[in-house]
Amino acid sequence: MVIPGWLLRHEVTIEAYLGDTSTGPSYAAPVTARAYVEEKAKTVRGRDGEEVTASTTVWLLPTQECPPESRVTVPTGRTASVITSSLYDGGGLPTPDHREVTLT
Repeated sequence: MVIPGWLLRHEVTIEAYLGDTSTGPSYAAPVTARAYVEEKAKTVRGRDGEEVTASTTVWLLPTQECPPESRVTVPTGRTASVITSSLYDGGGLPTPDHREVTLT
């Protein structure tokens, strides 16, 4: 079961991180995605294992790509970097499959 659309009350803009180039990070063209956005500080572990404070959590459809280091603009207009991007898939169980993204 995919997260119900009525829960995705916000829109975010995602610029997926493509990698580093000689001139700095490279990002894909911006795409708009339906989301649920929660502005709340919490501690998470980054890709390097260090604890960092995430200021925002975003829930997306499970098919939405949003790799770490991507840029996300939330409804308030703030643009932040992705710390973690986790796919939650119940494997057919009646759980709301979704992608959870934490932002700086």
